[in-house]
Amino acid sequence: MADRLIRNRSRRLAEALLLSGCTLAAAESCTGGAFCAAVTDIPGSSAYFLGGVVAYRNDSKTRDLGVAASLIRSDGAVSETVALAMANGVRRRFKAGIGIGITGIAGPGGGTQGKPVGTVCLGISAGKVRRSHRRRLPGGREAVRRKTVAWVFDELIDMLAEMRKRGG
Repeated sequence: MADRLIRNRSRRLAEALLLSGCTLAAAESCTGGAFCAAVTDIPGSSAYFLGGVVAYRNDSKTRDLGVAASLIRSDGAVSETVALAMANGVRRRFKAGIGIGITGIAGPGGGTQGKPVGTVCLGISAGKVRRSHRRRLPGGREAVRRKTVAWVFDELIDMLAEMRKRGG
């Protein structure tokens, strides 16, 4: 999965995390550990990456990350609120400076009219910063997963750059 473009983003994230002194933990669903694998492809990643959880099933999101089952029932597992709850949960679990939560529908099945295949939600929890995003990414299962990983790297790199500009 870690093609040249992903490896380049992973190196850029590594530099940004080392510069900021932040640590990272990740909770993944639709990417099945691909983000964590790409982060740890960089030698020395243990300096900033604390760990991750692949919470593929809803009961794992609840049990392993503390996501409220009522939230999953009301908003759906693929939602910005659940992605953010996953980010908060993994951040707490690993005592990380930054937690990310990724959930989505990679396909080929599982999509609905309101949440078609390729719908991906990302949550970021860092200090007092809480961000959530939703996108629809085109392509088949592998393309959606690869594009999701690249998107997460871009969002984290951008967020760390903004924090650096603000001096915090």
